Amino acid sequence: MKTGMRAGFKALEGMSLNLFSDDELQDIHQATLRVLKETGVRVLAEDAQDYFYSGGCEVDRKKSIVKIPANVVEDAIRSAPNNFLLAGIDPEEDFWLKSGSTVAFTNFGEGVEVIDPVTRIRHRTTKKDVADATRMSTAMDQVDFLERPVGANDVPSQVQQIHNAEAVFNNTTKHSIIGSGDAYKCKKIIELASAICGGNDKFRERPIYSANTCPNSPLILNPDTTGVIIEAAKGGAPCSLVDMFMAGATAPVTLAGAMVIQNAELLSAIVLAQLVRKGHPCIYGTSSLSFDLRTTTSPVGAPSLALVSAATAKLAQFYQLPSWAAGG
Repeated sequence: MKTGMRAGFKALEGMSLNLFSDDELQDIHQATLRVLKETGVRVLAEDAQDYFYSGGCEVDRKKSIVKIPANVVEDAIRSAPNNFLLAGIDPEEDFWLKSGSTVAFTNFGEGVEVIDPVTRIRHRTTKKDVADATRMSTAMDQVDFLERPVGANDVPSQVQQIHNAEAVFNNTTKHSIIGSGDAYKCKKIIELASAICGGNDKFRERPIYSANTCPNSPLILNPDTTGVIIEAAKGGAPCSLVDMFMAGATAPVTLAGAMVIQNAELLSAIVLAQLVRKGHPCIYGTSSLSFDLRTTTSPVGAPSLALVSAATAKLAQFYQLPSWAAGG
């Protein structure tokens, strides 16, 4: 209870692991601004290049390189909201995503195989598995909002994400984050979500779906990624931006160096979202890993995953942006 608290009282919320000092975070930020301004990011789609150019960026059309001035980056950071609604299909399942140290949980995705709980036989996931896993995740109080848990591998791959969305929307009351793959499928999933809400205007007021997409390391925004960002911003779906570098392969092996690369990729994606629609909600996320140079594999359960996740959360707090990090 908060009765009797004095003015200015500070309470400890959640938990944290401080990997960088404030000065070190500032150094990472300044290094990121230098990378974005001097090296730039490779942006392969012309419509995305147009948005960057109209926003004051330097665009080399022949090399598909976009260089982003510091003021454009910092304007985008300021305009991206530090908290926003992840609306549930049932309003009782609404969740406010906030920057800071408050911790929430979602399930992970996208699994491609399951073990049947009755026969104990392992098989490739189907649309029925999407529905079943969605219902199970929805029933768990610990899951604050939903990520599509598995993929419908029994439907044509060209439209799999739309089938995933249909199975999720019909089997949950919570907010859902679903990878849409490309601009076309993102638009169709927004249409599905809007139909559930009673129209796109109502979806914009209460977005029950967030679009998930990932930059490519090092320093690439591919056409599918930029297409999803553009369609999500136009249609009113929050953007869950999840970086996936491999330290020692597609990013520097040092934590600070890898975070500069990841930061540049995520901030360039946030810049694009803000140039399409100022104030569009974005999640600053990571599922990045280290690369084992001895075995040429990427060990998901290695301690480095926790270090990257903690460092990402700290940078997101530095920017006052909500963050998402892989666990397990």
